[in-house]
Amino acid sequence: MAGLLYRQDMDEVRKRLTHWWNGGDLGRPALQVSAKREKPLEDIPEVPMPEGCQTACYTTMDFNFRLNRGLRGPINTYYLAESYPSASPDLAPNTLALFLGCPGIEAQGSVWCEPIIDPDNPESAVFEVREDNKYLDFSLRLGKEFKRLGAGKFLLEFPDFIEGLDTFAAMRGTQALLFDLVERPQWVHDSLAKITACWHDVYDRFYDFMADETGGSCFWAWAPGKMVKLQCDFSAMISPEMFGEFMVPVLDDLTHFTDYSMYHWDGPGALPHIDHLLNLEALNMIQWTPGSGAKPLHDPQWFPMYHRIVEAGKKLILMGIPTDTMPLMKKEFGRKLKDFMINLHFNTRAEAEEGIKRAQY
Repeated sequence: MAGLLYRQDMDEVRKRLTHWWNGGDLGRPALQVSAKREKPLEDIPEVPMPEGCQTACYTTMDFNFRLNRGLRGPINTYYLAESYPSASPDLAPNTLALFLGCPGIEAQGSVWCEPIIDPDNPESAVFEVREDNKYLDFSLRLGKEFKRLGAGKFLLEFPDFIEGLDTFAAMRGTQALLFDLVERPQWVHDSLAKITACWHDVYDRFYDFMADETGGSCFWAWAPGKMVKLQCDFSAMISPEMFGEFMVPVLDDLTHFTDYSMYHWDGPGALPHIDHLLNLEALNMIQWTPGSGAKPLHDPQWFPMYHRIVEAGKKLILMGIPTDTMPLMKKEFGRKLKDFMINLHFNTRAEAEEGIKRAQY
């Protein structure tokens, strides 16, 4: 094992997180703490944004811009507690759908995948990872160049592959897929199985070169093995019964396929599926996002749910709570906070170090 130029004590971070993932107590929550550096760690000139780039430029095929953007990403930040520097060859929320043939569409403030399956001809669905897919080629080349240029500096973060019903909805169209659940359930099951097989293939291709020298990997959190973030935003539009029938088998497969798993649970419409999530044997952690217009992560409205999650043996990650909320969290959860991971950003390193001390229970 070795440290990193941008996180010289990365060996210790790995040890702490391995201990935490395996049930250990850090004396505080696991913390992803960051603060802005006074000056960049390296002088990497910025490549101008390509003409016509309208949003985060996920789908831009300007290799030099994306490479520069990734290399510059970690140089202005202090990484403390259990945070880590990283870059990702991501392309869009639902990169797997791009790899399976969807065109990437970029507009002001958003990126999405254009459906390719004809609603009137469900047999048009061909789930295949083609070697000549331009998005797959671009993402693999970008990831491998990050690996080469970032060796000894930062880690590689998986693209946001996504899976199951969200991937299928990107390829089929949300409304058409909602009808399919009722009118063609077996076709949906068969298609989801094919998407999952493609996911296995793609995940392994990236893990083979993106894992660090310990075999650890990361998506929003580092773990000492195959790490994955899972989700189903489509679930807000279906009943718990349908979620159990169509999505739970996908999640069960992927949580067993990987070593450590996190579920991105997004918005009030997804709340009815909590029993299914807590009953997934191999799911390790839940990341709750209240959604637009809902009470924020630190609001006591969510505390009974947080208690239920950790009491069910799952870890809980909260990303982006205010830095002054730790006293409230400590008062409510006490030593249960050992199973929390909390993301905090501070203005200075001194403030960040003080915040880590205050998080101890």
